[in-house]
Amino acid sequence: MSKKDLEYRHDSNAVSPIDIHFVFIPKRRKAVLVGKIAERLQEIIFEVVTENRWKVIALEIVPDRVHLLLNIKPTDSASFIMQRVKGRASSYLRKEFPELLKLPTLWTPSYFVGSVGNLSTETVSKYIEEQRNK
Repeated sequence: MSKKDLEYRHDSNAVSPIDIHFVFIPKRRKAVLVGKIAERLQEIIFEVVTENRWKVIALEIVPDRVHLLLNIKPTDSASFIMQRVKGRASSYLRKEFPELLKLPTLWTPSYFVGSVGNLSTETVSKYIEEQRNK
């Protein structure tokens, strides 16, 4: 991670270095996030992130979970972010991939969220990247 990645976020009324690590899983931890579904999920996540002016620091989609490290605005809560990401992903993916309708819902209602200090952002980012090999 470069020094530039550790710079503060400058918004119209706040300066902040808020990085948040999310992990969320499909219902029953089914390994459904593969192939075209995983590709489309990544597109949807980037759409939501761009619309909300967040920044993806790291993203790894493995068959039974998603790791997402975001730099966010200080006005956005973790629950708001998960509502946006999981809500849109569920809606779009279940329409585009009928095989996902076998699950009662795409996502479990729970998720992991942890704040990341600037000094450990690199460590968490590396951990997320290593998820692909597990």
